[in-house]
Amino acid sequence: MRILPGKPHPLGATWDGLGVNFAIFSENATRVELCLFDSPDARHESMRIEMPEYNNQVYHVYLKDIRPGQIYGYRVHGPYDPEKGLRFNAAKVVLDPYAKSIARDLVWDDSLFPYHVGHKKEDMVKDDRDNAAYAPLGAVVDSSFTWGDDKLLNTPWHETVIYEAHVKGLTALHPELPHHMRGTYAAVASEPVIKHLKSLGVTAIELMPIHHRVDNQNLVNAGLANYWGYNTLSYFAPDIRYSHFKGAVDAVREFKMMVRALHAANIEVILDVVYNHTAEGNHLGPTLSFRGIDNTCYYRTMAKDPRFYMDYTGCGNTLNMMHPRVLQLIMDSLRYWIEEMHVDGFRFDLASALARELYDVDKLSAFFDVIQQDPVVSQVKLIAEPWDIGEGGYQVGNFPVLWTEWNGKYRDSVRQFWRGDPNLLGQMATRLTGSSDLYAHSGRSPHASINFVTCHDGFTLRDLVSYNEKHNLANLENNRDGENHNNGWNMGVEGETDDEDIINLRLQQRRNFFATLMLSLGVPMISGGDEVGRTQKGNNNAYCQDNELSWTNWDFDDNEKEFLSFVQKLASIRTSQPVLQRRKFFKGQVRVGPSQTKDIIWLNTDGTEMKQADWEDEERRHLAVIFEGSHMEEMDEEGNEVMGNTLLLLLNSHWKETQFYLPPSQVDKYWRMFAPQMMDKTWKLLIETTGTLSPSCWQPQSQFALGPRSMALFELQDKDENTLPDAL
Repeated sequence: MRILPGKPHPLGATWDGLGVNFAIFSENATRVELCLFDSPDARHESMRIEMPEYNNQVYHVYLKDIRPGQIYGYRVHGPYDPEKGLRFNAAKVVLDPYAKSIARDLVWDDSLFPYHVGHKKEDMVKDDRDNAAYAPLGAVVDSSFTWGDDKLLNTPWHETVIYEAHVKGLTALHPELPHHMRGTYAAVASEPVIKHLKSLGVTAIELMPIHHRVDNQNLVNAGLANYWGYNTLSYFAPDIRYSHFKGAVDAVREFKMMVRALHAANIEVILDVVYNHTAEGNHLGPTLSFRGIDNTCYYRTMAKDPRFYMDYTGCGNTLNMMHPRVLQLIMDSLRYWIEEMHVDGFRFDLASALARELYDVDKLSAFFDVIQQDPVVSQVKLIAEPWDIGEGGYQVGNFPVLWTEWNGKYRDSVRQFWRGDPNLLGQMATRLTGSSDLYAHSGRSPHASINFVTCHDGFTLRDLVSYNEKHNLANLENNRDGENHNNGWNMGVEGETDDEDIINLRLQQRRNFFATLMLSLGVPMISGGDEVGRTQKGNNNAYCQDNELSWTNWDFDDNEKEFLSFVQKLASIRTSQPVLQRRKFFKGQVRVGPSQTKDIIWLNTDGTEMKQADWEDEERRHLAVIFEGSHMEEMDEEGNEVMGNTLLLLLNSHWKETQFYLPPSQVDKYWRMFAPQMMDKTWKLLIETTGTLSPSCWQPQSQFALGPRSMALFELQDKDENTLPDAL
């Protein structure tokens, strides 16, 4: 084998058509050996090559006779001194942080740990047993792929509808897919799944973590798995569990095929990424990759006792964002998924942890600086989960421009309002209109708010209306895990019931939640399976349940079929109504010009405009609002004024019926000037969440009875022979 010096850039294993350049960073290692394995089943390396060159803190070598598919790992030499944060142990084969494919997942064994398991933990006595038979290994990839004319879709944010899904959970039970395909990347891109997503108006699928992960040892021992995937081992390699091919590099090709097919259907691909911590856990965790390559560079160690880690994630460690090579790792990973894998954006798990330079969350940290100036990463969709578990970690509304955020305040306000909690009018109004209180001050737009009622973490929508308490015993943690404050309401019975009244009320509440989500300004995010009644039986932390408890059940009854049709109708309304896709916040002011209309008007039940005293009524549980769509003061890409229809939205979270007079009001000074021209219009009822069949057209100034805990949407139309009013 011809061994040449190679180059320190790029990091990782790079095939150039003739051979492979291997390069790995370590600031404190004394030497590094490249280990080549003949097969995924090999218990020992067939060749060990000391890397001859060390430049810019990078060890590198070029092997001219190596080809794609070659399986490899590293042995990194250096001092083992946990008291100083140094954890080198050349007896352990470690995974390349830049590995593009995983040839073999780990098999749990005590030899994976750098210290003798069973000794006093505080001693951390070095373990010299070889772990080569059990360690995860990388594989060299050939990046060539026929993309054709595929490119990033760049769907405008204001037109975006996100569907959060798990690759396996979405498709594992899909009856229209062959068994060998279910639970794979190929299944996500199949015709039945794409057809379903399109029927919901989805423009982007947000995949829960597909970076290759580790199933925690305690979960494996208990017969469980890290199903959600928030336990990343490799930031460049797609998880091989979701490939239905057998080869070491086939997961890469299958992932690309999935992206290409979704793009052909005009569906973007957003990845949920976990750059805040890794799968190596706390100071007692195994040595799998970063820890054995250079622990103090990759991780935030305690300043006074570097044996331990700073833990802002609750997962044992935090990546060291203050180190330039860690920043480089993250940026190289992001660019790889954009440029090589054609991904359209990212959702950053526990993003506040990425912003911590010392102890406080700093929105001007180096992480945000490099994102801001990067010509590739700054141009894709960037979504923050704007919190972590550390002090000051809840940062909803505080991320900089370019960023959108999971709006946790939207979730909480909407849940509380529909539960019937008092004193929520102002909050609910603000959430409906894009949360300007959170995003306007920084110059961001309504699309900065990723609106959601449910997500993977917490109750499903069906469970939100069926349970008051979490039921997580299946996780084998004595129900201690998971959030205790869910703002759920079971309507009198905990869990499933045969009571038809409760069943119907739960369906109505689900319609309320979905209608609120799809009719609010901002970007709606659907939690996968909510549209077909997915339930986790009250488990609000099903992270370890890789089974039918978590998977979407596509065999649903007539109630769920009707509910799915309701959601599809909502999707059609959102897509067809420009006022629901506004790019700017409402101003609430009279428009300059001949029409003298306001872009938004909040109304009392008698049709008059709400005053301050009305907003301060703590016991009031109803809202009425007009979204003016005919004069939006926005331009499309061709410079034409965006115009649409005016909508009237009525909401009633009270347990009693509420009577509304449809505008214009006869007594309101503002409305008097429009009364004559409004009488040539009709209010067409588009949605009513009670499920009743009310008349379709309503005369202005007529009275509409909005049922308990329900909402209705009207569209203002010209009156003609086809829209004669049914109600007077």
